[in-house]
Amino acid sequence: MPLTIAVAKPAEATAIAALVGELLSEIMRTISSPAFSFNHSETEERVRHWLKEGRYRVFVARLTGEGEPIGFLALYESYALYAAGAFGTIPELYVRPAFRSQGVGRALLAEAVSYGKARGWKRLEVTTPPLPEFQRTASFYEREGFHRSGGIKMKADVP
Repeated sequence: MPLTIAVAKPAEATAIAALVGELLSEIMRTISSPAFSFNHSETEERVRHWLKEGRYRVFVARLTGEGEPIGFLALYESYALYAAGAFGTIPELYVRPAFRSQGVGRALLAEAVSYGKARGWKRLEVTTPPLPEFQRTASFYEREGFHRSGGIKMKADVP
């Protein structure tokens, strides 16, 4: 499958927000829980703003010659003493179901690794959606060289 991976521009925020909505809907449907509050217009504005500021790097996958994205990977720089400095965090990676198991996710990860190397990062970190429902996702990351390294992801809202 001829594939093109490109760095997203702020003008692509609408398409990226739509993909985020698909990702979150799939997770919530699979775990039967309203785990996320998604607002398309707010997400679109956030993506546009973060891309303009350079805070967020998004790689978009398309079939070569096509306009509609079939997947994306978002990436940002994080810092931690345990990681010996700067490293990359992948908060979202999504490939539309019809295009899975065809090398799209692998191509997106390859772009993230290349970007990380250029920035001097020594590692990338990712959190999978809930297990065991998303064991296939965890297995994908393991095949791509990721390994389990920690405990349970937890969160708290800041009022």
